[in-house]
Amino acid sequence: MSVIWRAFDQSLHRMIAVKVLTASLHTDHGDRISVRSEARAAARFIHPDTIEIYDYGETVTTSGGVAAYVVMPLLDGMPLAERIEAGPLPWTEAAAIALRLARVLMAGHARGLVHRDVTAENVLLTANGPKLLDFGIAAWAGDPEDDRGTPPYVAPERLLGAPTHPAVDVYALGVLLHTMLTGRTPYPETTWEEIEAACRTSPPPRVPGVPHAVASLCQSCLAHRPEERPTAADIVAELTSALGTASLGLHVRRGLTVAGSAAVALSALLWFQQTELKQPVEQAVVMPSPSSSARYLESSPAAVATVEQAVDGFKTVLEARTPCGATDADVVLDLKQVLHATVTPLGPYESRTENVRQKLSDRLREGRLAPACLSELEARLDEIDAALRRD
Repeated sequence: MSVIWRAFDQSLHRMIAVKVLTASLHTDHGDRISVRSEARAAARFIHPDTIEIYDYGETVTTSGGVAAYVVMPLLDGMPLAERIEAGPLPWTEAAAIALRLARVLMAGHARGLVHRDVTAENVLLTANGPKLLDFGIAAWAGDPEDDRGTPPYVAPERLLGAPTHPAVDVYALGVLLHTMLTGRTPYPETTWEEIEAACRTSPPPRVPGVPHAVASLCQSCLAHRPEERPTAADIVAELTSALGTASLGLHVRRGLTVAGSAAVALSALLWFQQTELKQPVEQAVVMPSPSSSARYLESSPAAVATVEQAVDGFKTVLEARTPCGATDADVVLDLKQVLHATVTPLGPYESRTENVRQKLSDRLREGRLAPACLSELEARLDEIDAALRRD
């Protein structure tokens, strides 16, 4: 459908990407108007997990045709397709990527935009998380169907000429999630002709070896009838819940590990005390006084965390792939800035983290912070409070 060129912007002195549509617009003036309208709509759609549109234009090619082009930032990262070639992704990683993409689609669908080509090749894994590419030439919901798209990700109704609908993006996201989890697309067909010849009547394939909620969601996204598929907002809610449950299970396992370690330590202490009681009476055992024990705990670097260590712990959780990997980059930056103001020695320590906690509550209510991420970050804030009190 297009060719991507690496280019240099001579006016602003920066590297850019120029996407040129290979189909000529010379023969149909209506196509030129449609493509220009779609590009303008996409340029007004700004989301941290998409690519900004710098410019749009049309040019005469060497063959005499008229080609449309879109100018975008040049990003550094790995295409998701290359990551999948190395093997299936852990389900939590795949779900976190799908969650970020579903949020982009939810925002686009709310504006009436349909991507139509959500594929592994159109997702770039960057240092700031996954980015959904190719929103530069989207379509309005209700537009007539055309041949744009990648065959393995094409929803069945597109073969029947149904108008563009957000459900086609949901189907493609289901194909992508299945591919991330298994390393292969759910169906073997790779061309338009093969897809048209395939008569799919059996239920969509189910991904094995992943939580029931994730497997069911992926299967429902692949439903043959568009009205049976969830919306992008439904996907966001389901994946947020699934990742939150996984994080809670991790906390429980950690708790059991700590409890087991405590039990071992208690057994060792009891054995040691019993051994001491068997020593001759003449051998006195000197126990430290409570005050000296308290002073030891306060000075032991392994027993407590400093303010700097507690703050670093908050940032580590915030930037971790699980459970906060689906958090928007702007939310992460905002929380870091508020946290920086938190540790400034102003006011009583009881109110130091109040602003951060309020931010977390607001982002959770907006759906921009997973419950599991909130729980982890609040635990880190408790550590910061404790460190501030000691200081």
